Amino acid sequence: MPDAITSPQNPRIKNLLKLQQKSSERRAQGLTIIEGLRELTIAHGAGVAVPALFVCAELAGEQRQQELRALFGRETEWFDVSKAVFEKVAYREGSDGVLALAKPPHLTLPELKLPAAPLLLVLEAVEKPGNLGAILRTADAAQATAVIVCDPRTDLFNPNAIRSSIGCSFTVPTIATTREELLAWCRQNGIKTYAAALTDRAVAYTTCDFRGPTALVMGTEADGLTPELMAACDHTIIIPMRGAIDSLNVSTATAILTFEAVRQREG
Repeated sequence: MPDAITSPQNPRIKNLLKLQQKSSERRAQGLTIIEGLRELTIAHGAGVAVPALFVCAELAGEQRQQELRALFGRETEWFDVSKAVFEKVAYREGSDGVLALAKPPHLTLPELKLPAAPLLLVLEAVEKPGNLGAILRTADAAQATAVIVCDPRTDLFNPNAIRSSIGCSFTVPTIATTREELLAWCRQNGIKTYAAALTDRAVAYTTCDFRGPTALVMGTEADGLTPELMAACDHTIIIPMRGAIDSLNVSTATAILTFEAVRQREG
């Protein structure tokens, strides 16, 4: 095992900071960062390659280190890191002292294997990693077929999205594409698109039949869906609001629509 890393000027530590802060570095290196044993365990279970571990023994404790050794063999490099250095690269409070380099999968629409009645969650121009992570948790819990992001403003494996998803970034097929490619692919595969938007033609989501091939299409919190994508969808739906507010957080709205589709399919 290499000597413990005790300097923030260590090249590996500098590279971790680059990967944490810059999506261009993550794309160029084909790597991302996973922090936390729980998230790392889920990623490992999903078959994600982990070339290197950075562990602070003082924070991790012996039990977590034993679990890591049981998960990862000799193909994964292990670097001991001092507490002072680890706290510089950790990106959440109360870290458990475990951080890893991981190779995220890169899936395209043609590669996605579809069941007879897929349930797809489509996000347009998502820019908040926290919302993306929360929606991935919903997709995992509902066993959705995939999460598809049109024209994303954050990369799908942003470390903060992974953290918010608690590792579900790796349990659900996640694809970045364009609006045009998505719409053509949905038509080709007979998938009905339901745009969640506040318009005069929108109908309550409870009146819709989501049992067939379905794509629930969500926009950003700030702007909603673009007029082009909204107009191109087969149906427009709303979640009726009972109070003074006219909309919900996009991750909350996605969860409501997704589990209505699950309820219908199970019924």
